[in-house]
Amino acid sequence: MVRLKSRYLLCEVNVSDRSQLLLLDDRAIMVAVKAAVARTHGDYGAAMCSIRFCVKYLNAHTGIVFLRFPKRCYKLLWSALPFITSIETRGQKIPCFLNCLHVGGTIRTCQKFLIRYNTQQLHRMLPKCKSEEEKQQVRKAILSCSLTESKEAFEEDSESEGEEEEEE
Repeated sequence: MVRLKSRYLLCEVNVSDRSQLLLLDDRAIMVAVKAAVARTHGDYGAAMCSIRFCVKYLNAHTGIVFLRFPKRCYKLLWSALPFITSIETRGQKIPCFLNCLHVGGTIRTCQKFLIRYNTQQLHRMLPKCKSEEEKQQVRKAILSCSLTESKEAFEEDSESEGEEEEEE
């Protein structure tokens, strides 16, 4: 049996007005990406990327999108992303661009990267908070997404350091 290899692109949809993100749906993003590939790479690119291409995940609140496509054509799709300037959905044209955050071989690696990326973003937001209440909310968000993982990693690191010291 042959395994079909895929690549997953983790992208962020950037718009000027965050309320327009709620209008997005996976079909509109798929049409916009296919059109960009067809414009930049012609019929060959459109044919290569139309096979097994799909939007696996879309979070309309944060603008995060997972795109799945065959491994052999990920460079075609990746190089066409900067040419997406707007997405047409529900009769409206939303000006936006797609920012590629990560290319992975599985959805799981993309999810792990997304957790690390969100944690970094929250840490960047913490110094910009104006009130103590805002800082508490950001701290709570940081702890909720990384508390168990950081405890386990800390325990593993401290155990391995202790073993190394005993060996010396």
